Amino acid sequence: MLVKTKAIVISSLKYQEKSLIVTCFTLSDGLKSYFVRDAFSSKKNNQKIAYFQPLTLLEIESIHKNKGTLEHFKEIKIATPFQTIPTNLAKSTMVLFLSEILHHAIHEEEKNEGLFTFLETALQWLDNHDEIANFHLILMIETTKFLGFYPDLSNVEMKHFEMIEGVFSPLHAISSLSEHETNLFRKLLNLRFENEQKTFNVIERQILLKILIDYYSFHLDGFKRPKSIDVLKEVFS
Repeated sequence: MLVKTKAIVISSLKYQEKSLIVTCFTLSDGLKSYFVRDAFSSKKNNQKIAYFQPLTLLEIESIHKNKGTLEHFKEIKIATPFQTIPTNLAKSTMVLFLSEILHHAIHEEEKNEGLFTFLETALQWLDNHDEIANFHLILMIETTKFLGFYPDLSNVEMKHFEMIEGVFSPLHAISSLSEHETNLFRKLLNLRFENEQKTFNVIERQILLKILIDYYSFHLDGFKRPKSIDVLKEVFS
């Protein structure tokens, strides 16, 4: 079936010498993987390596056979050219980290228009703003709304957040956050991208990042700690 859709590049893996296997989160069909033959050949002007950098926003035309095999692009173009993400170290590091998070978090080969629109809008916001220290934290917690494990806020004033059930509780269990951690987490839940980015200091952001990685690990089978997390911490320390 011929499909024209927007897509977000989640990952790309070099195959043999000249080809790529590119995984995209598409607006039309959710997660899809594509084989790009001779991606490193200058003769293929319509399939440039720059198209397949982490979280690039694309418009693609493809034949989707939907047989569980790799699909193939017919046409590719940049949907929204980023102006600052490729050249800003903090932003490019954050995007690399978030692409790893999404790679391990999104598994469904089905349409999720809400998640796609959220990610597209968030990346455009990142490209157009300079104060971004909390961007990755906000994106990670907001993404859980679309993945099905956003915290239950019914008792949000309680002292402890219990990670496995995703609820606030007056009791402290093995999988609960401390009161201090819960207070930080509660503050994060109220943040939006446009809020003051100095809400947390460096140490608090590192605490929240660990909480979010652990929270994803509790709720997503096979979720792995991103390799780029150490680079992220170094850049934002």
